[in-house]
Amino acid sequence: MTHLGPQLTQFTVTAPAEGYWRVTFDNPPINLMNATTAAELQLLVGAIEAADGLRVVVFDSAHPDFFLARYDFSGGGLPDTPGPTGLPPFLDMTVRLSAAPVVTIAAIRGRTRGGGNEFALACDLRFASLERAVFGQPEIGSGLIPGGGGIERLTALVGRARALEIILSGEDFDAATAERYGWVNRALPDADLDDFVDALARRIAFFDPAALALAKNLVDRHGRPAPEDLVESQLASLRLAGTPGFRAGLQRLRTRSRAVGADFDLNMGRHLGPDQPESVASL
Repeated sequence: MTHLGPQLTQFTVTAPAEGYWRVTFDNPPINLMNATTAAELQLLVGAIEAADGLRVVVFDSAHPDFFLARYDFSGGGLPDTPGPTGLPPFLDMTVRLSAAPVVTIAAIRGRTRGGGNEFALACDLRFASLERAVFGQPEIGSGLIPGGGGIERLTALVGRARALEIILSGEDFDAATAERYGWVNRALPDADLDDFVDALARRIAFFDPAALALAKNLVDRHGRPAPEDLVESQLASLRLAGTPGFRAGLQRLRTRSRAVGADFDLNMGRHLGPDQPESVASL
């Protein structure tokens, strides 16, 4: 078991069975990601890489309405010290998570958008609550593009046209649509999600770790994005962050957020676009 407990403030790690960890994210009130989240995820990935006999890790959330809501830039930007791969820290963490000789599963209940969705995409498997999971890449609403792997991993999973629909619309997508698109493995009734994921994790943890790691590595020959592509997208997003379009978009979203309050994060896709006439919005 990991000795990270005292170093983690936003995550709790438990070991339900031999070779099986469950990592629960809890950052009230709505599970926003921030610099602390990024630093603790780096620690967690390091522990996953170093753990003897670990076969499977499930990531879930303590908040029923938010898995990993989005990245919160109000407290400052992303850390910029490169990780062990030489990549920027968020890309380093997701690349190492994808490459780790351990099966990673996202059990998604609630909203997962932006960097939260990019983290879920970096996991090997994704299972979603049919009633409660919501997905999105809302960066376009502030004049940005996904810079944490969303472009590359979404395109590989759902195809070019659907990736463009997701990224260019900034819309929220329900779990049934995400399943149909290939964004998640399955959308399950909320009451069944935890038991299904737990049973799958225990089954995987039963098998030989060398065989699991080799199978994952060979599958990844055809599905893992090239690090240089990830860096190109992140740099392009950072360039957009210096443009007038981004400043105007960010100000518009801040104004909209103040006007609608808590509903902004609950229904972000609706609030990113133009105001709808009441007759249209009610359809």
